[in-house]
Amino acid sequence: MKRFHVHVNVEQLDNSIRFYSTLFGAAPTVVKPDYAKWMLDDPRVNFAISQRGRQVGVDHLGMQAEDDVELAAIGARLQAADAVALAEKATTCCYAHSDKFWAEDPQGVRWESFHTHGEATVYTGAPVDTDASEGGSCCGPATVGKAAASCGANSGCC
Repeated sequence: MKRFHVHVNVEQLDNSIRFYSTLFGAAPTVVKPDYAKWMLDDPRVNFAISQRGRQVGVDHLGMQAEDDVELAAIGARLQAADAVALAEKATTCCYAHSDKFWAEDPQGVRWESFHTHGEATVYTGAPVDTDASEGGSCCGPATVGKAAASCGANSGCC
């Protein structure tokens, strides 16, 4: 079963952790100096925030797959829609090792579909295998249509 994913850029991590912990009635499952994540079952969502010098607000939406088969099915649907901007294998992003498909909807909203294989000790690292014309970085390609303006100079973000 897939889990909806939302990632929000924030100005003050501590204040945002307090707010979202109160809203969700739960403490984050992951807390780092620049990042926090709640893996909630009600609602079933992977909700993440980070303070990494990016434009404040919703950074991207996504779907977290439980296994490689589920991710491949999502990737096939995105490819059929001619929407895949970047496919990554064995990438490190948001303190996790994952395989991913990045896409952008017609309005410029960035979508991340991913399957996580384990935790990482660093926020970002270079992908081992990138299937795209441009190199990848944490949180997708640095230049994806309308959404590229929100990334700015800090492309290492999630």
